[in-house]
Amino acid sequence: MTQSHSIAGESHGSLRGYATGFVLSLILTAIPFSMVMSGSLSKSAAVSGIFIAAAIQVLVHLHYFLHMDRSSSQRWNLMTFVFTALVMAIFIGGSLWIMIDLHYRMMG
Repeated sequence: MTQSHSIAGESHGSLRGYATGFVLSLILTAIPFSMVMSGSLSKSAAVSGIFIAAAIQVLVHLHYFLHMDRSSSQRWNLMTFVFTALVMAIFIGGSLWIMIDLHYRMMG
């Protein structure tokens, strides 16, 4: 099965691409699970490992399942994703800032 294009020009992945993404997702899920279940790492090292694996897994999903890359046909999708990520970072960062400030002001 090769890549096919729809009328609008979006590319659809092949079976091999989806299988590669699925296997990478399983590996990137099993690594943090085994780090936590083994208990051999400190809490901060385990949390750092989970965040690193999660960030890599997001990139794997964007590339293999959503077919986002730096090609010219995907430029608008990529710009939309970056804008959405920026808005989410502003909302989450602002919410944390407000909650930390309120905790500081109310608890002394």
